[in-house]
Amino acid sequence: MPRYEYRCRTCGDTFELSRPMAESSAPANCPAGHDDTVKLLSTVAVGGTASTPRPSGGGGGGGCCGGGCCG
Repeated sequence: MPRYEYRCRTCGDTFELSRPMAESSAPANCPAGHDDTVKLLSTVAVGGTASTPRPSGGGGGGGCCGGGCCG
């Protein structure tokens, strides 16, 4: 089940809730009982390398260079 992060506008507390995607936009109460909360936009970490390899050399199959070499 996905976890969503919320922030309470009253006390400033940040908290997470596990809930179905269908309920991701439903109101959430903060742990202190306040109901003025906002869902935060979270980033998702994806496994893999931090950088992508770049093709070496010029014009050899690395995409269009913009110089009319693409046919």
